[in-house]
Amino acid sequence: MKFPSPPGSISFPETERAVMKRWEERRTFERSIEQRSPIKNYSFYDGPPFATGLPHYGHLLVGTIKDVVARYWTMRGYRVERRFGWDCHGLPIEFEVEKKLGLNGRSEIEEYGVDKFNETCRSIVLRYAEEWRTIVTRMGRWADFDNDYKTMDVSFMESVWHVFKTLWDKNLIYEGYRVVPYSWRIGAPLSNFEANLNYKDVQDPSITVKFELDDGLFGASKTFVLAWTTTPWTLPSNVALAVDPQATYAIIEVSDGED
Repeated sequence: MKFPSPPGSISFPETERAVMKRWEERRTFERSIEQRSPIKNYSFYDGPPFATGLPHYGHLLVGTIKDVVARYWTMRGYRVERRFGWDCHGLPIEFEVEKKLGLNGRSEIEEYGVDKFNETCRSIVLRYAEEWRTIVTRMGRWADFDNDYKTMDVSFMESVWHVFKTLWDKNLIYEGYRVVPYSWRIGAPLSNFEANLNYKDVQDPSITVKFELDDGLFGASKTFVLAWTTTPWTLPSNVALAVDPQATYAIIEVSDGED
């Protein structure tokens, strides 16, 4: 067999389009699933991203690794379905819509209309989902976007309620108390991820305050405990000073001309 001579120059965009077209015309990805027996199935759960923007470097890197894993098990003869999914609930999408509509807080959302606000959230999810499909396909990753799932779909939410009821029927649900981040602006608890969304390093003022003890120690006329704080405005409301019985404290004599 005689192979054609390589061209003097290569157009990577043209090569990309040619490969994409060949995969699409031959249904290469779909056939890689259809030709495997469902008995020999490999379950691949793809954690859904938030549909609040285009994929960044982290998404592309993780997506490439996921594609490598799925292709490996496909080449081992397993049926690997790869339904893409979208996380449509939570604050990231709501923040995106608030900025778009110029709203701030629950009262303004209710005045605007919760139904219209929700519909805007849905439209943003659908728009970003289509843009993600284009980018993920161009990066060469095989994923099923025709049968994707969205957490805002009624069928998906009903399946979650079904699982919760099953756990309830088996007495695996309990009620308890725990400390969680809370946003007073939106009036709702936050997940750890949501609490860190707007995290940034800032310069805060701090002061060290002397708290005088009622009784001096070791014969000293006055003994003070030093406390460091970045919220000095809370000092007037202080009623006690906490110490750690397991910690080691130092008593230092200071002569500064005062008692």
